[in-house]
Amino acid sequence: MGSAMPIGAMLPAVFVEDDLAQRFVAGLDEVLAPILGVLDCLEAYFDPHLAPVDFVRWVGTWVGAETDGLEEDHRLRAAVAAAVHLHRIRGTRRGLFEAVRLAFGAEPEITESGAAAWSARPLGPIPGEARPRLHVHLRLPDPSPSDEHRLDALVAAARPAHMPYTVQVSAIERSLET
Repeated sequence: MGSAMPIGAMLPAVFVEDDLAQRFVAGLDEVLAPILGVLDCLEAYFDPHLAPVDFVRWVGTWVGAETDGLEEDHRLRAAVAAAVHLHRIRGTRRGLFEAVRLAFGAEPEITESGAAAWSARPLGPIPGEARPRLHVHLRLPDPSPSDEHRLDALVAAARPAHMPYTVQVSAIERSLET
């Protein structure tokens, strides 16, 4: 990789004609060129959609992105870009829905025991069910046994801490047109 700003051209005139000085700074150019290239494009490294994939994976560990190392590049980039937002809504139904959708590219069906209500009168009925529960069902075009394991790990990390859960992965039912 050649330097965009070779040091030899910036030397005083007495060293421009000196072969030893030019060869010496050419070696420095070779070492400094990658650093200058990164600094010239530094803002691109902070955008998960533009940064190199290995750097995005590394930044994903910093921001706690829900990744397992097996996702495709576009899913990795989306997960890292959404990590801060997902942390803000973590432990909610919407947060779980978004985490699963980003990881698998499919919308899950989530059923839970919780509920919320408002009443002008005190001592009203308590909404929801007495026993907490959470069930996440994901329909995929071609599910594999590892998909259920991945979903289980994701739900375990993104659910409310006190909530017992179950997961299910099944194939999308295709209608037969006659």
